[in-house]
Amino acid sequence: MTDTTTPAATDEPVDPVDRVLAHAEARSGVRVFGAAQALQDQSTVAYGDTDGDQWDREERAALRRVPGLSTELEDVTEVEYRQLRLENVVLVGVYPQGSTEDAENSLRELAALAETAGAVVLDGVLQRRPTPDPATYIGRGKAAELRELVVAVGADTVIADTELAPSQRRALEDVVKVKVIDRTTVILDIFSQHAKSREGKAQVELAQLEYLLPRLRGWGDSMSRQAGGQVGAGGAGMGSRGPGETKIELDRRRIRTRMAMLRRQIRDYKPAREAKRAERRRNTIPSVAIAGYTNAGKSSLLNRLTSAGVLVENALFATLDATVRRAQAADGRVYTLTDTVGFVRNLPHQLVEAFRSTLEEVGDADVIVHVVDGSHPDPAAQLATVRDVMGDVGARSTNEIVVFNKADLIDPDTRLVLRGLEPKAHFVSSRTGEGVAELRATIEEALPLPAVEVHALVPYDRGDLVNAVHESGHILSTRHEEGGTAVHAHVSERLAAELAPYSR
Repeated sequence: MTDTTTPAATDEPVDPVDRVLAHAEARSGVRVFGAAQALQDQSTVAYGDTDGDQWDREERAALRRVPGLSTELEDVTEVEYRQLRLENVVLVGVYPQGSTEDAENSLRELAALAETAGAVVLDGVLQRRPTPDPATYIGRGKAAELRELVVAVGADTVIADTELAPSQRRALEDVVKVKVIDRTTVILDIFSQHAKSREGKAQVELAQLEYLLPRLRGWGDSMSRQAGGQVGAGGAGMGSRGPGETKIELDRRRIRTRMAMLRRQIRDYKPAREAKRAERRRNTIPSVAIAGYTNAGKSSLLNRLTSAGVLVENALFATLDATVRRAQAADGRVYTLTDTVGFVRNLPHQLVEAFRSTLEEVGDADVIVHVVDGSHPDPAAQLATVRDVMGDVGARSTNEIVVFNKADLIDPDTRLVLRGLEPKAHFVSSRTGEGVAELRATIEEALPLPAVEVHALVPYDRGDLVNAVHESGHILSTRHEEGGTAVHAHVSERLAAELAPYSR
């Protein structure tokens, strides 16, 4: 195994994600590495006319935390001591022999997640060991070395590239003496920042509470004190004497009560969503879901196809709420395009369950446009991750169109590799428009045909029926005759019943 060292300093600005692992020397059994590529290079990010009015993106970017600012005061006699700065973090991961590349890609992605959540990534380490230590995740000796690194770089948080057990987090925290969180916590934090709709906020809060419930931690007597005693002595007085509830039990009960309320709220949103889907099905409007890995360019592609004005940002999980837009095929048929939440490796199961109602848009779609970031270091892993989640929501058998996005950033050799990975895939650039016309034609060809084939002579005073056939049916031929418009088309059963009096 070879260890890379820190690149020489230059006058050029360094992207924050490229500073993921800048530690010069690798300790025994610990691997460090250089530049990360989890986010698109800022020099290649552009927002064009096809993205529409990006008011949501401007609003999200209107308030930003600024590094380097501080109100650390030496004299605190007149002003309360306070501190305003970004959270400085160190990343840590464990990988077995033979999975070095996967571990590096995963840590790069964790760096991008931390940057998106609003932290500054100072350093990061990977430890090679067969299995994570059940006590401290990386072992007590390596935890002591991690403590030295945290002190050296001035970090105040350690992020583990996994979902830590409550006991592992507490034990590691006791050694490194700073806050320890895991990958799931970072993802949940990003979701809580980006949720906009009431349903999205309820889903995120439910996922956070499900994650928090088994991780409640007691602090001394405050968590074991029971109700009862005299009112003046801090007790609850008459009616509360007896075994009572400890503080931690009370917190757990409140969390469970809140979770039950959130589940009811999410269920209450379902009828309206089902009514919209039922109306689309009644009118046989085909649905196309745009699914894929986070930051693969799904929203940009939707904007390019429909000029929808959906928020576009070079960040992970910029889109959380499903967006449905109307589109029209070349033959006049109307169909819907849905932008969905992105997926990520090791997506917390709490989020999959909480966002199941949103992911139903993928499961109920007639066609899935599976968007992959063609410039990503490991597109095969993206494909596998997304297909696993698609299988969980019952979409494994749905017609799938694979799209390698960001084609303007892919060199010819990489195209050959990607073509071998998915021979029928489309290469598209949402920024330049390359391949969009061909993709649109493929989507229209994949749309399912309505169930009933009709031959009808529609009177000229029933132009509404002809218009309905154009919008929701698939017209094979039309001809104007003396008695009306001769139509040969595939239509829904409901529309076929309306055309029945004029069939021929």
